[in-house]
Amino acid sequence: MKLTFLGGADTVTGSKYLLTAGRRSILVDCGLFQGYKVLRERNWAPLPVKAAALEAVVLTHAHLDHSGYVPLLVKNGFAGPIYCTQATIDLCRILLPDSGALQEEDAARANRRGYSRHSPAMPLYTSADAERALKQFEARDFGEAFAPMRGLTATLRPAGHILGAASVEIRDRQTSILFSGDLGRPHDEIMRAPADPVETDYLVVESTYGNRTHDPADPYEILGQAIARAAARGGVVMIASFAVGRTQSLLWGIARLKRAGMIPKDLPVFLNSPMATDVTRIYHDHRREHRLDRDETEAMCRAATIVTSAEESKRLNKSRGPMVIIAGSGMATGGRIVHHLSAFAEDPRNMIVLAGFQAGGTRGAAILGGAKSVRIFGEDVPIGAEVVGLDGLSAHADSDELMAWAKRLPHAPRRTFVTHGEAAASDAFRARLKRELGWDAIVPEHLQTVDLTGSGAA
Repeated sequence: MKLTFLGGADTVTGSKYLLTAGRRSILVDCGLFQGYKVLRERNWAPLPVKAAALEAVVLTHAHLDHSGYVPLLVKNGFAGPIYCTQATIDLCRILLPDSGALQEEDAARANRRGYSRHSPAMPLYTSADAERALKQFEARDFGEAFAPMRGLTATLRPAGHILGAASVEIRDRQTSILFSGDLGRPHDEIMRAPADPVETDYLVVESTYGNRTHDPADPYEILGQAIARAAARGGVVMIASFAVGRTQSLLWGIARLKRAGMIPKDLPVFLNSPMATDVTRIYHDHRREHRLDRDETEAMCRAATIVTSAEESKRLNKSRGPMVIIAGSGMATGGRIVHHLSAFAEDPRNMIVLAGFQAGGTRGAAILGGAKSVRIFGEDVPIGAEVVGLDGLSAHADSDELMAWAKRLPHAPRRTFVTHGEAAASDAFRARLKRELGWDAIVPEHLQTVDLTGSGAA
């Protein structure tokens, strides 16, 4: 087998791993690049393999940086099966058409306002492209061995993180490789812990938080104090949240905070994300994958007033606080949160809560870094609101938790490839694996190919 890193190498986005055996190839993950412009432009570059030549795709989970390139792959001629868990399929049915629709809206807005250097601006793919791609998805259960192509056996194992998230074990007659996917936290309030890793010759491990640990303080207590502070001054709290996983944690936490009297029980809370609303309902269908019982799931679903239309969303922008608005996207790269930032970010009474990792080059990273203004729809929007970072709600294992997971491997892999992290995070985790475990670990480069039949050398 040979492995080529088409994404997720020396960056925290665009995960795509090309696994080749002889003349046959599959992709493990098929994500969009997000963040810095130089990374986003990779989405438009042709892959070094023809889409039609791929036999299959295996997805670790539904987040767009792991699944969001699938519609374009199908549009470009891929006709094979896309394997993942049923929960990942259910989430992709929401996420992928929404991704296409947002790209169509962004292109149309750029054409109306003339701020794109392309004439006309075009979407990478459309909602219809995504709907067509969904017809090729095939569900596989955790622990079920299947053949993504002749000569290879794949097995999905629980990774925590979000509903349906999996680590992917792939074997041929001689060699095995384990892709960690995005690993969840062992003591997450909602998601169950990742399964222990299985013995493997080669390991591809994520490193989103490879150079840091999460704040041990209760993130819900921090959130409650922040909301109470903003509510007391009549402010609007804008929470930029990922529709999958993070929003559900926030809703559950807000219900708990109101019940405990940490925030006013009558404080209006709005969920302005149709996609997140649909995702929250999916938690009812996959209760075996999370820790919430039926009553807790119901309380999570009732914690906010659902904003169902664009007109209601626009009316929110003309409302006054105190109130809480949870809206996508988690790094403020698009979605309805951007409209709320445009309306409310300048007022110092208001608050911007960034509830999770902010990749470099995103609006969220700029705001968290202290930017005085951000560019929205071709205009500079001043940031006068209080900014609160809430890393403790992250669905990613931190450096210590990643190490604890790696230590549960029965034996050291021949070589470990540290991926899906910013350069500093990946290199720090590589060094830690070498220093503490004595492992042969490298941070691969974009488009690097390694031979898995020997030592894993380039």
